[in-house]
Amino acid sequence: MKVTTKVLLGAGALALMSGMASAADLACLITKNNTNPFFVKMKEGAEAAATAAGLDFQAYAGEKDGDAAPQITAIENCVAAGAKGILITPSNDSVGPALKDARAAGILVIALDTPLADTEAQDITFATDNFEAGLLIGKWAAATMGEGAATAKIAMLDINKDNISVDVQRDTGFLQGFGIEVPDLKVMGSETDPRVIGHENSDANPEGGLRAMETLLAKDPDINVVYTINEPAAEGAYQALKNAGKEAQAIIVSVDGGCPGVASVKAGTIGATSQQYPLKMASLGIEAIAAYAKDGTKPTVTEGLSFFNTGVNLVTDKPVEGVESIDSAKGTELCWG
Repeated sequence: MKVTTKVLLGAGALALMSGMASAADLACLITKNNTNPFFVKMKEGAEAAATAAGLDFQAYAGEKDGDAAPQITAIENCVAAGAKGILITPSNDSVGPALKDARAAGILVIALDTPLADTEAQDITFATDNFEAGLLIGKWAAATMGEGAATAKIAMLDINKDNISVDVQRDTGFLQGFGIEVPDLKVMGSETDPRVIGHENSDANPEGGLRAMETLLAKDPDINVVYTINEPAAEGAYQALKNAGKEAQAIIVSVDGGCPGVASVKAGTIGATSQQYPLKMASLGIEAIAAYAKDGTKPTVTEGLSFFNTGVNLVTDKPVEGVESIDSAKGTELCWG
């Protein structure tokens, strides 16, 4: 089993860290970047599963969320290498045509965490129920606020304005969980509730979270609920609040449940996070590629859903009635399985 790791710095640039894998029974993993702990853990799970299954393995990563060109290059490279299957966390829907070409070439395409809008661009998605993840932190935040939820001032820190499925589902799930009417669950920002101070791009990283939170605090310095797309963005949001001397006035909620994020729950900087399981997503995806390479068997969705559900748990040390959760000790035990 040969392993190749590639960082795609642009549409055509590759940095190779080991030799090319053979075309026989090759599995590819393509993530949005190789710095977010979520994707690091995903690669770890995929690589271990590929070794166990006897598959050759190539891992590709772009530079940042939302940048599709490097991912398209990676897809084309995997097709050219004769891959049996591709696992991908798509940056946005513009990778769809390249994935459809891959499927036409007989490659099994599995989206991880983020389904594409075009259902023909993937065979199946292995993911957290991202709407449920948002719903859980929304319900927790509303219950924690109590009567204050009726006059809450909410900051929404999304990835960007591309309406990426994972972004939309977590955002709208949170709002609905908080008790805010969302007229269109397919786009962000359709709500008209005055409690929502605004939506800002965080790029799902600490620098973006800091910038987005500063922008929203300038708009309303009394924000007391902060939704963040993931824990790196939450890290930046907390720093902005701390810089403004307002860290005690707001509760921060997030999604991912990575070990650093759970540590932030334990420390009290994040009130609650919805824990997902990227290592499980990737390892199950590799197992599905191995089965497909062996006899053409394709994976099937979880009953009643349009994807294979890899599970979610709310992690908080301040449980509320009516919202099932685990504490940070259990969350630490499970991160990121």
